[in-house]
Amino acid sequence: MEKVLVQNKMYAAPGEYTAADLLAVAAAREVNNDEVVFAGTGLPVLAVMLAAQTTAPDCKVIYEAGTIGSRSTSLPSSVGDPRCVEGCSIASGLLDVFDQLQRGRVDLAFLGGAEIDQYGNVNTTVVGDYLNPDMRFPGSGGNNDINSLAKRTVFIMVQEKRRFKEEVDYLTSPGWRVRQWPSGEWMHRREAYGKKFLGGPSAVISNMAVYRFDEETGRMYVDTLHPGITEEILQENTGFTLDFSRCRGETLPPTHAELDILYEVVDPEGIFLPKK
Repeated sequence: MEKVLVQNKMYAAPGEYTAADLLAVAAAREVNNDEVVFAGTGLPVLAVMLAAQTTAPDCKVIYEAGTIGSRSTSLPSSVGDPRCVEGCSIASGLLDVFDQLQRGRVDLAFLGGAEIDQYGNVNTTVVGDYLNPDMRFPGSGGNNDINSLAKRTVFIMVQEKRRFKEEVDYLTSPGWRVRQWPSGEWMHRREAYGKKFLGGPSAVISNMAVYRFDEETGRMYVDTLHPGITEEILQENTGFTLDFSRCRGETLPPTHAELDILYEVVDPEGIFLPKK
């Protein structure tokens, strides 16, 4: 069925879109109508604005710096851009937007990370030993709070073996299988969070594939491979053994209509996408 759709020229052919285009479109397809979406700077902003123009016109966007229900008609360059305020219900600060998370009102959050393991544990803190790191990153920046309290989280990341690891160097943001404190024993997220459990990581969108998680085992599996990417290429760029048993085939490329909206409506200034 997917091949038939691609062949009818509704979808863009290889060379007619970039990796960033595909990432933005794949992320936008994760947004359901009427959902409350917590978005960060960059591709998440592109994704939610594209979703609002296509399949999810009634989604409610929260930007971390303090705006709720933004209806911006021009692309914010960051979550602190004054354009985030346009049409919003609340323009306040971190306290109010994180209060929405604490109340369990956020359906979907888009996040990134430096490292991720097969259970969705994410590192945005250090590479190497915490006290003597090879590289130190800005830290959580809300990553832990957002991932822990949203009903589901989608991570957007670059696919590299050093980023998709057997075990992350530092657990900034817990996934589906976390260590119990202080014993260090592994336990399921549902057990660790107890009555505060609302959900967890639901997908990872990389520049090579879309992954999803089995909520019972907590393990990541390959959902679709991006056009031109083989199982061998994907495995070579991953630090743990991938599960291809539920792979549905290729990720559908952007449609010509989605690309037109991305470049002509969402980002005509070329803030995140190169101007055509």
